[in-house]
Amino acid sequence: MAHSPGVLIFVLAVGFILYVLFGYPLCLAWLARRRPRPVQVRPSLKTVSILLPVRNGEPWLRQKLKSICELEYPRHLLQILVISDGSTDQTDGIATEFASEGVRLLRIEQSGKAVAINHGLEQATGEIVFFTDVRQNLEPNSLRFLVECFEDATVGVVSGELVIVDGANREQANVGLYWKYEKWIRNHLSQLDSVLGATGCIYAIRRSLAVPLPAGVLLDDVYEPMAAFFRGYRAVLDMRAKAYDYPTALSSEFRRKVRTLAGVFQIIRCYPRLILPSNRMWFHFMSYKLGRLLLPYALLTVAASSFLLPSPLRECALAGQIGFYTLALIDRWVPERSKLKRLSSPICVFVVLMAAAICAASILFRSSESLWKKTDVGAPAGHMGVVA
Repeated sequence: MAHSPGVLIFVLAVGFILYVLFGYPLCLAWLARRRPRPVQVRPSLKTVSILLPVRNGEPWLRQKLKSICELEYPRHLLQILVISDGSTDQTDGIATEFASEGVRLLRIEQSGKAVAINHGLEQATGEIVFFTDVRQNLEPNSLRFLVECFEDATVGVVSGELVIVDGANREQANVGLYWKYEKWIRNHLSQLDSVLGATGCIYAIRRSLAVPLPAGVLLDDVYEPMAAFFRGYRAVLDMRAKAYDYPTALSSEFRRKVRTLAGVFQIIRCYPRLILPSNRMWFHFMSYKLGRLLLPYALLTVAASSFLLPSPLRECALAGQIGFYTLALIDRWVPERSKLKRLSSPICVFVVLMAAAICAASILFRSSESLWKKTDVGAPAGHMGVVA
């Protein structure tokens, strides 16, 4: 009986981990099948303002603007704004090369992405505002698909799908696999009601619903959709609209994940209604977004409570965890073609992302600007051209 509190804590922590990783996604899929809310999509042509905030985007900007100019959408309905956030490379010059294509350069002093977006919103004249980033190429029909969703009067925000091309190594492949898991959850949330944010490089919002961003906000692609959501609109995902990116190295994914999870803390502060039962997606926010923030602490609780278990359960639990974390630790030295790599690599990715969730709490003690880092991407073998 002396060990019963430790057993209870251990079981509850393990149960929480299994629920967040597997139980909730399965419950979500069941709910989405039981109560689907299909979007009423119809062909539509609306005026669109394309906002492309960029700082020092020289390696990708020319290819990105070509991608925008190749969109299968009437050019006279497009307003294309490149907002250069104090760029010190050739970003501004590249943008002016496309002036004849209708691209307009807005240059501001270095102030951060949120301020750059706000500057673009002030100049936006379209019925729809389309947000995109400098690195990812767009499919030519992507914007047309997004605009079609706005024929449904309940829809305020539409996000496209970010496709991560196959990685050159198992680490990149597993980072891409994690993103597929994320998209699976988002797709089911969209079918049920609303996604809890958008894909930053490919999403659109009704201009009447777009709001100024607080300076320093990390997740414009969550802040804007939540503004529409709390006005009664849906934020949906249209998998037909696609943008493409190469996989990131795990070190870059770690930094990106720290930033995005830290952004969730900010969003809760900006929209405290998210954690109140009056939020119609409360169950999903608590299970998905908040659950992810708490997941690493549940893992630490499992580790600590393992010492309180009776023998031989204690030895089994500790041995399993030591083996698990050892595989993550040695993964970088495991040969790429080794069978062990198939096990160590996904474990390593999982552990790194859990570490990122712990580091994300640093947003409570540091400035948001310190979390912005350059993302390093690598083209897989056999792919040529500029990463966009």
